[in-house]
Amino acid sequence: MPTAATPPSITNPPGRLLVTPARDRPGGRDTAGETTPLALAPLIALSLGYFLVMLDVTIVNVTLPDVRTSLGAGPSALQWIVDGYSTVFAALLLFGGGATDRFGHRRVFLIGLGLFSAASVICGLSSSAHLLIAGRLGQGAGAALLVPASLALLQATFPDRATRARAIAVWGAVASVAFGAGPVVGGALVACWGWRAVFWLNLPLGALAVLLTLRHLPPRGKRPRARKTDAVGQLLAVVGLVAVTGGLNEAGTRGWTSPPVLAAFFIGVAALVSFVLTSQALETRAKGRPGRRVPLVRPSMFQSRSFTSATVIGMLISLGYYGMLFLATLYFQQERHLGALGAGLSLLPSVCMGLLAAPLIHRTVPRNGPWVPMAAGLGLGAAGFTGWLFAGPDTPYPVLLLALIATGLGQTMTALAATAAVVETAAASDAGVATAVFNVARQVGSTVGVALFGTFTATAQHFASGLRLSAGIAAAAFALGALLALRAASAASTRTA
Repeated sequence: MPTAATPPSITNPPGRLLVTPARDRPGGRDTAGETTPLALAPLIALSLGYFLVMLDVTIVNVTLPDVRTSLGAGPSALQWIVDGYSTVFAALLLFGGGATDRFGHRRVFLIGLGLFSAASVICGLSSSAHLLIAGRLGQGAGAALLVPASLALLQATFPDRATRARAIAVWGAVASVAFGAGPVVGGALVACWGWRAVFWLNLPLGALAVLLTLRHLPPRGKRPRARKTDAVGQLLAVVGLVAVTGGLNEAGTRGWTSPPVLAAFFIGVAALVSFVLTSQALETRAKGRPGRRVPLVRPSMFQSRSFTSATVIGMLISLGYYGMLFLATLYFQQERHLGALGAGLSLLPSVCMGLLAAPLIHRTVPRNGPWVPMAAGLGLGAAGFTGWLFAGPDTPYPVLLLALIATGLGQTMTALAATAAVVETAAASDAGVATAVFNVARQVGSTVGVALFGTFTATAQHFASGLRLSAGIAAAAFALGALLALRAASAASTRTA
């Protein structure tokens, strides 16, 4: 990313904290040797948006018994109340990334916040399971706009590499807190005010994010005239991702060889292959021809080893970590006979490791780049998953605690470093799409992990047997990611030598 030869002087308007760009060099310090301060208000606004997205991934799980009783929801409806959110989120992320680059980061971010909040109202007022599912699908659509726009705004708001790395660390730590707090906060809200309260909570937080965005994230200057985008490619991407993720969601209950699941996979793969082929053809035709339609995702983006490696690593860590997190929740409830709140508290040491990972990434990425801390996090996570190989109904919790901490810390370190790698690699014009591709990879990895590991435990003679097999696969996924990160680190050091 280009940097100025000398940092410009910026006068702070009243009530607004601005960043004076530092020289883009390891350590993130300005000419006086002082660390560049973060612009707190914009960072809070962007972090609040991502906080809402991650909170609603886990907060709904603990409401399911009450929802079943209140709305008469069956097993399939309950599954879609949970999985419909992530399915639409993954399916529309590429569309959200393209919309972010075409229509402006702040505008799409605000639209996403508005859609997410409106869908939360539908969820809170739902009188039937079908209406609640529709609200959850709307939340997923809002999240698909929020996340790529949030990351693109981070890139634009914090152009200095070191400051941006610290901002991403804070942004990711807030998301980790939201993810970890979901079961605990949800359990407390359900106990005090009922299951609808978990959706009403989104409204004041969303309103605060909108207010801070309007006040502290001004619209950017005039953008270059956008080129025509590929509507057919957008449709193919949505159909392909909905079909694949929907098939993965249904495979756990219907079976991997059931006709609906096989049909969903066939439609999804055919649509995604067509999407790749049409994208390649459009990019070839659009080269050097202004006004031509451009693909939603340029295949040439994957010629960057850094971008491709970070995207694959994002998929691997989500497959291993979120698949095992799903099983760990079942383990504490089914094998250890804990309630929803007790299981949430037991998992808290793992899901809140962002509080420790954020300062580590804050210090290491600006100085050493993203790949070394990424490899360290992946190695730590792989070691942590091996601890689950010894898990059984009577395993002492302190033994599991070490595995929970190692996997949570390793996953969060890797996710933050990989996010920084994607943001640094992407050109400004591709920031929304690049981060969307990365998050699609993570969502697909998570869905595959949950479906695959859920099938292992459902078909195993004993739950512990499926748990141990899943832990071994998760450890292997993290180990493979570590090799990719080390290879990318070696290539980066060679380029800078």
